[in-house]
Amino acid sequence: MRLEMMLDDLDRSIGVLTTAPSAEITLSDADRNRAMIEAASRQRQAVVAALSRLDAGTYGRCVDCGVVVPDGRLEARPEAARCIGCQSRRERRR
Repeated sequence: MRLEMMLDDLDRSIGVLTTAPSAEITLSDADRNRAMIEAASRQRQAVVAALSRLDAGTYGRCVDCGVVVPDGRLEARPEAARCIGCQSRRERRR
């Protein structure tokens, strides 16, 4: 399944990023590395949540309004928890 493959890839990426030799990288490289780890960790959390929704039988439904998330959105972002409308509203509030 695609979500499980994504989770494996993210775990590998996070592992590589967290074991990089710190003596060999500059401060800006360290900042970039930290940002990459944080982004990968957030995506990992989203994938784990999607797998939980799959187990619960709610995968493919928006967690906010309950409508079916379009297949195209799930193909592009299998970890998507919200329909485009709810996701847009959430991003505007930030």
